[in-house]
Amino acid sequence: MAWYNNASNWFKQKLNPAQEIILRQEGIIVGSHAPANYRASFEKLESVNRGTTMIVSGCASLDFDIKDKIASDISPGMRQKTLATLLNFRPNPYQSVQDFRASIFTDFILEGNIFIYFDGAFLYHLPAANMQILPDAKTFIAGYKYNNMQDFKPNEIIHIRDTCSRSIYRGSSRLLSANRSIEILYKMQAFQETFFENGAVPGMVLTTENTLSQVSKQKTIQNWIAGYSPKNGARKPMILDSGLKPSNLLNASFQDMDFDNSIKSHDIKILKALGVPSLLLDGGNNANISPNMRLFYLETIMPIIRKYTSAMERYFGYDIDAITSNVSALQPELKDVAAYNTTLVNGGIISANEARIELRYDPKPGNDDLRIPANIAGSAVNPALGGAPKKPEVPKP
Repeated sequence: MAWYNNASNWFKQKLNPAQEIILRQEGIIVGSHAPANYRASFEKLESVNRGTTMIVSGCASLDFDIKDKIASDISPGMRQKTLATLLNFRPNPYQSVQDFRASIFTDFILEGNIFIYFDGAFLYHLPAANMQILPDAKTFIAGYKYNNMQDFKPNEIIHIRDTCSRSIYRGSSRLLSANRSIEILYKMQAFQETFFENGAVPGMVLTTENTLSQVSKQKTIQNWIAGYSPKNGARKPMILDSGLKPSNLLNASFQDMDFDNSIKSHDIKILKALGVPSLLLDGGNNANISPNMRLFYLETIMPIIRKYTSAMERYFGYDIDAITSNVSALQPELKDVAAYNTTLVNGGIISANEARIELRYDPKPGNDDLRIPANIAGSAVNPALGGAPKKPEVPKP
């Protein structure tokens, strides 16, 4: 039998010859790459919390339109209406669709991965920090493990990963490139808290003409801390004797130490790493908010949504697309698309039903024929028609 007679079977059996090497490089278990302080930064750093919340809210607000099947699926037997219910209304008996989306997209930003378990009827979120991927020496993934205890088969998990330069199995957190700014903000916050907690007063020195013993110095310092503490208002009068004199060594404040500008600079860097224009948090006029909001959706929200819909299409086999008609920031684009399709229809390039399918509307009967453009009625169909009416011929006598 010739080799081409078994070509289809050959392509089905052909595997990646480098997969065994990839397994040795990645390891038998691929765990989370995200440091634990990323989740802490979401709770403690304003820029991380606000930027992440904006992305998660934008992604969670979009519903999805499900069309006919376009490919073979990993989980066969799913009906179109049932899938629409799972994605848009009721993913499982215990969560609303907004809670479910908020959980998975928060994982995507902080961990760089989404793990969803499908039991054949409902979708369940699995926290990415505890999920482990088990690479396979021949195919790609042998399975998944949750917290070293619960095993999952490859066809039970929907995995969505963000971009990563270190692994082909797991994505990287979007905060990874802003790790330096996060660490600096942590240190600045710790310094401020310690400053006020200890009642420090920078720039104040006590001078005396006498030589004090070590015990006397300690007692004087303790009395000074107890009586002249900023936590107590720093206004209690003190009596200085034995030649003690107050002296200003430095006049330092948080403004002099450039804390405000430094914090703002690092906040902007964190927002850039997340993909949120800082202008949206600062406010502004209508002229610059609208284009930045459009940029935010086109370059940050929609790429994440496309990763999500692509994974769902691969798993369930249906044509899935986000419904953006209720997103005001994307309305100018929809207007341009509508005008573009109208021009194609009126120009006779595509039919009205083809344009409706492109705009994700159901086709209508009788709209499958091309429209023939005509500047003068009838001239485009038959050149002999159109023009000025002909005069009736008068018979010659």
